[in-house]
Amino acid sequence: MTAIAESRSGTSSAVHHDPPTFDEVYAAHYADLTVQLYAYFGDRQEAQDVVQEAFCRALSRWRTVSRYDDPVAWVRRVAWNLAVSRWRRARTALGFLRRQPSSEPRADGPEPDRVALIAALAELPDKQRRALVLHYLADMPVAEVARREGVAEGTVKSWLHRGRTAMAVQLNLTDTAGGER
Repeated sequence: MTAIAESRSGTSSAVHHDPPTFDEVYAAHYADLTVQLYAYFGDRQEAQDVVQEAFCRALSRWRTVSRYDDPVAWVRRVAWNLAVSRWRRARTALGFLRRQPSSEPRADGPEPDRVALIAALAELPDKQRRALVLHYLADMPVAEVARREGVAEGTVKSWLHRGRTAMAVQLNLTDTAGGER
């Protein structure tokens, strides 16, 4: 057929193809790419993750990627690059871990007295507990605790007295001395 005859008949030797849809490429090549990356990684989950990520990146650029001569090659390259990056990060992390001391220093747990004190504090009403903690553990004078709590100094002294008395009972102590400053 001559070029004139082809143009009249509507046929042409150069066929124009629409780019493939993302769904078509994904359905046709996801499994194959996963197998290829699995062979590289040795971990099926990692292979699925990098292929999925490569397809996500392709989807966000599909107008451009779909016009490439081989969009699957682009997805494969991205997946491969992701796999290599993950492998390098893992290798770096392992190197870091190998340089760390083989055992952590041992820290003793809290003494039984401290555990009992914390348990006794937990049983007190909030205001008494807060007053005791601020006065004895944060080393605040009564006047500062009163200012912080927005109450009179006498109220803080009352909370401290009641709190010490309740804790003495809980801790089986007979001496509740501990003057306020």
